[in-house]
Amino acid sequence: MKDRQTVPECIKVRGARVHNLKNINVDVPLNQIVGIAGVSGSGKSSLALGVLYAEGSRRYLESLSTYTRRRMTGTAKAKVDEVLYVPAALALHQRPAVPGIRSTFGTGTELLNSLRLMYSRLASHRCPNGHYVPPTLKVAAEQEIICPECGAVVRPPSAEELAFNSQGACSKCGGTGSVRTVDLNSLVPDDSLSIDDGAVAPWNSLMWSLMTDVCREMGVRTDIPFRELTDQEKEIVYHGPAEKKHIFYKAKKSNQAGELDFTYYNAVYTVENALAKVKDEKGMKRVEKFLKEEVCPACHGSRLSEEARAPRIRGIGLDQACQMTLGDLVKWVAGVPGTLPKEMRPMAESICESFQTVAKRLMDLGLSYLTLDRAALTLSTGERQRMQLARAVRNRTTGVMYVLDEPSIGLHPSNIVGLNAVMHDLVADGNSVILVDHDTQILSEANWIIEMGPEAGNGGGYVIAEGSIPEITANADSMIGPFLSDQAEKRVRSQTEEQNLFTLGKIYLSTEALHTVKPLEVHIPKGRLTVVTGVSGSGKTTMVLESLIPALQAQINGTRLPEHVKSVIAEDISHVKLIDATPIGINVRSTVATYVNVHDELRKIYARTADAKKWKYKAGDFSYNTGKLRCPVCDGTGEISLDVQFLPDVDVPCPECGGSRYGKEAYQVYHENKKGQKISLPQMMAMDIHTALEVTEDLKTVHQRLEVLEKLGLGYLTLGEETPSLSGGEAQRLKLASEMGKGQADSVFVFDEPTIGLHPLDVRTLLQVFQTLIENGATVVIIEHDLDVIRNADYIIDMGPGGGEAGGRIVAAGTPEQIQKNPESITGRYI
Repeated sequence: MKDRQTVPECIKVRGARVHNLKNINVDVPLNQIVGIAGVSGSGKSSLALGVLYAEGSRRYLESLSTYTRRRMTGTAKAKVDEVLYVPAALALHQRPAVPGIRSTFGTGTELLNSLRLMYSRLASHRCPNGHYVPPTLKVAAEQEIICPECGAVVRPPSAEELAFNSQGACSKCGGTGSVRTVDLNSLVPDDSLSIDDGAVAPWNSLMWSLMTDVCREMGVRTDIPFRELTDQEKEIVYHGPAEKKHIFYKAKKSNQAGELDFTYYNAVYTVENALAKVKDEKGMKRVEKFLKEEVCPACHGSRLSEEARAPRIRGIGLDQACQMTLGDLVKWVAGVPGTLPKEMRPMAESICESFQTVAKRLMDLGLSYLTLDRAALTLSTGERQRMQLARAVRNRTTGVMYVLDEPSIGLHPSNIVGLNAVMHDLVADGNSVILVDHDTQILSEANWIIEMGPEAGNGGGYVIAEGSIPEITANADSMIGPFLSDQAEKRVRSQTEEQNLFTLGKIYLSTEALHTVKPLEVHIPKGRLTVVTGVSGSGKTTMVLESLIPALQAQINGTRLPEHVKSVIAEDISHVKLIDATPIGINVRSTVATYVNVHDELRKIYARTADAKKWKYKAGDFSYNTGKLRCPVCDGTGEISLDVQFLPDVDVPCPECGGSRYGKEAYQVYHENKKGQKISLPQMMAMDIHTALEVTEDLKTVHQRLEVLEKLGLGYLTLGEETPSLSGGEAQRLKLASEMGKGQADSVFVFDEPTIGLHPLDVRTLLQVFQTLIENGATVVIIEHDLDVIRNADYIIDMGPGGGEAGGRIVAAGTPEQIQKNPESITGRYI
């Protein structure tokens, strides 16, 4: 009898060459948490997503029939010699897809399914005459139910009839919870103008300019400033009746004139009529500036019809249950079975248990502050990723490889504890977890670390260290080791002493309550580095992005403050700049070089070369968007789309230009630098910034702009790199390029989680960038969870203490030392 084959203990990767990977061989342990670390651009994602996930998902799909595969997105084979023993793979990406308008926290987590089932089976239902029938098993048994008060037949709704995406939708808003109405404030943007001079904006832009003449016939003076009209005249402009008037009409752009009868369309109706006729996005753009979105008056934002809101459990309807935070709802659901007749309790406990199982995991991941009716569009990237993660664990799969791409994004150190528990549960169920992250609090949970490096871009792509946590911390080649062992220096910039914090002035903000944030009074020191922190959902975004920024913009522009802002005082502040992680550009034609205006400079330089003059090329010919030197096959995009019959189209690098975007002629035009190196523009665009700096020393403007990118820690990016593909952190730093080196004493810079995707060493580079801005006089405000940034702040504003209704106030404010000593601050425990 043959020995049984031993079960594989690791995935064997041989000859991996995806992106910058240098033909690496590596063994990845199975059924463990494997952390992949390394500086930004070192090849972590290339190994985790480009090799392990790509091969795991591709082989799983290839095991399916062609008929099934053609309905799924195909995955190209990774550039690797061999990958053995790779399980079926699921990736939880750093940027989950943005959900649609109909998606909520309740639908995304499927908690709403359980809640709808409760309301369908366990509720008191309303009879046609408005009486409520006590809960009964007859509902589940589908027996006839008679109202004990009036004898009418009661028809309990099914779970489907309680769904706002289906039969339970509010008829007025269609289940979206909001309606678009005409914004009266937008109709006359400048009331110093007369109607004759175009005061009524929709009559100008929506093709009803002759309405001015009709309005005059309605008895409105059209030749005086709009603000001087009587209330009655303004009422006619906004809401006047649709009366037919005889007017003498003279065209503005010609000498044509004539008499005609024309019906008066008031300003509101003009917009409503145009909205009803909108057929495309272009038409919508013309109308939407006159619209505002309001909570649906029929369903009050619940999205549900009156019938779907009727059933009652513990005295409340489904709409009210969805308005509770998850934390409160969990307690409420726990009390449901006890309120029902004895014979119904076993069924109730079963339904409620399915809700509680899902809810517990979401609570562990720090999402207890969210309500089920919260629109998924308003959730942060980190919140959406944790929803994904909870769904993965709930499925209780085994033998699957989960690739987690920076799951610590958006998580306060206290929330990471729950995330670590989720990873251990996945492994306990017989799965493998591949963890790409920089946060040492989560990396320290790994059984095995694979560290990529030593540098970014072309200087990376090697495995520089691998082993258990003790082996990594003892390895002199490891760059993450000192941070895992807590030996690295934590303070890397000189901080302002407590007594000097406000010597350069301060910004004062006072607000009423908004969302779950209580009324606030905030003091921010000018010319300092201020970090706003707190657990997820504590109100950081509301305070900074929805209050501070619009308040400062209103003061700068001399416009009205947001309704919830009582006052803002910020002397000598003329600019407020939000540097967030939104992608740069929307298509492949936007590159690093075009974004920082290096490409335009290079095109002028190459147009002045002897080769260009010989062939009579102008600067415009070197554009890969419109120039004659762009690749004729891909039209300068660098890739082509292949029609693979039954399978989805596949985008591949252009076979003609190899992704360079340029035709063969462009390679024959050389610029010779002072070192005697001859380089074509396509070759230059393929270089990373490190290399390009060495060959452009004689090109002053280009060199200066590239030096800024190098100082921002982006030296590993190539000039031709597509900007939409950059990580959130890379996008933020690239946006800063045009701001560096200027005097910034009148500027406030706001950063929204700038450490996304950054290795602790890169965080140090970022801190030096902040220091440069501070030295140039800027006031820097950062929303952040990263402990290294928090420790290096001049001033900390700690929101909380919890999320949602349990947060929304300033728990502590002061220097890192003051926060550390404050017993109320959760953040202080981790500093």
